[in-house]
Amino acid sequence: MNKRSMPSMQMLIAGLDLLSLNLIYCTACYYFQDHFIRGLYFEYAFFMLYLNLSWLVVAAVINEYSEKSLNSFETFSKRSMKAFIYFVLLSNVYLFFSHQFFISRMFTAVVLISYALALIFNRFLYLFIQNFYKKNGGLLNKVVIIGYNNLSKKLVSYLERDFSNMSIVGFCEESENVHELSNYPILSNVSSALDICRQYGASEIYSTIAPGQNPDIYRLIDDAELNCIRFKVIPDLKYFIDRYGQIDFLNDIPVISLRREPLEDISNRMKKRVFDVIFSSAVVILLLSWLVPIIALLIKLSSRGPVFFTQDRLGKDNKVFKVYKFRTLRVSKNENEYKQVIKNDERVFRLGKLLRKMSLDELPQFFNALAGQMSVCGPRPHPLAINDTYKKIVDKYMVRQFLKPGITGWAQVNGFRGETENTLKMKRRIEYDLWYLENWSLWLDVKMIFLTVFNIIKGEANAF
Repeated sequence: MNKRSMPSMQMLIAGLDLLSLNLIYCTACYYFQDHFIRGLYFEYAFFMLYLNLSWLVVAAVINEYSEKSLNSFETFSKRSMKAFIYFVLLSNVYLFFSHQFFISRMFTAVVLISYALALIFNRFLYLFIQNFYKKNGGLLNKVVIIGYNNLSKKLVSYLERDFSNMSIVGFCEESENVHELSNYPILSNVSSALDICRQYGASEIYSTIAPGQNPDIYRLIDDAELNCIRFKVIPDLKYFIDRYGQIDFLNDIPVISLRREPLEDISNRMKKRVFDVIFSSAVVILLLSWLVPIIALLIKLSSRGPVFFTQDRLGKDNKVFKVYKFRTLRVSKNENEYKQVIKNDERVFRLGKLLRKMSLDELPQFFNALAGQMSVCGPRPHPLAINDTYKKIVDKYMVRQFLKPGITGWAQVNGFRGETENTLKMKRRIEYDLWYLENWSLWLDVKMIFLTVFNIIKGEANAF
């Protein structure tokens, strides 16, 4: 939808959500009134006010109704699901800490479940409205594209996506440069692009021709601004990079990063570190405080040697650190010789097999996480010998060292854990590690923890 109609749509969807919440709450109050304890009507009214404020706060924090969110149904749906989860958590926090034990739990469950269904209905209503305007074009931004080339055709394919807020009027290109039929009409030459915008009511111009290639572009930029038409230049970066990158600015100097890294943002790094400290502290206090002595005693009874196994691993920015694990192998005469553990490895003693199967041997690494050497989630740290071998034969292998290594990794929860007996398996593992680096979010870390626990319970073929 265009810029003028977007605020109205934002208010409409936000208003529908709040109206749904209050209608559901009032309806539930009517049907449950016989179950209310007399004199608690004020508590229910206050709880209703709290729910309204909670939804508004959550929606504001995650930008639920932002323009970027509403322009993509997929993004809007994901943020709505996230907002509802936070909303439910805040609701339960209120009931727990306010000691409102007289508010019916059945009433609360009905309100929350009904509101979830209402949100789904409102999202599909929004989808219907968006598709309606998409087909009719009444409230879409009309766009004129300068240039007819491979870049402009790629641009059109992006703008044609179902939930784009753009309506393509056509192309402006010199006739001698057009050698094939186009999906949209060639309306004029480049110099007449502004006249086409006036004729069709277009509010934006996308130029796939750089000003240096055609001097008329400079004049069009100035004239477009005088006529309140936005002019955007799309540079053809294929001559410089052949992958998705990110453009930042140092004052007025553009800088092209070869990949997007959310954890380059200091605020994201702080979020991740706070999460690591809180989660690791909880594991150490609630689990390791009593489990470590038990496992240590069992290891001592099962095999001669130390309880813990330490080994040099490569951490963030190629810094070497010592990783801690429960020892699962029999003590070797040559401890410095590295040999990867394989299936049915005779070096693994009986208790060690159980510890490795349930990933309990990795638990001491929460001390590494507390020390800041590791993170709860991230690429698994490889022994130095593996790094030395694969960094020479696997492309972009060392890029994974941009992050702190993790106790659990995206590759591991997707089945790539354990022995890497060939280069193909290592390449797949690195692909997953790099995907995590470029798509990190706190929500993804939480998802990985749940998947790790689920995989341990389910059992993994590569856990040996």
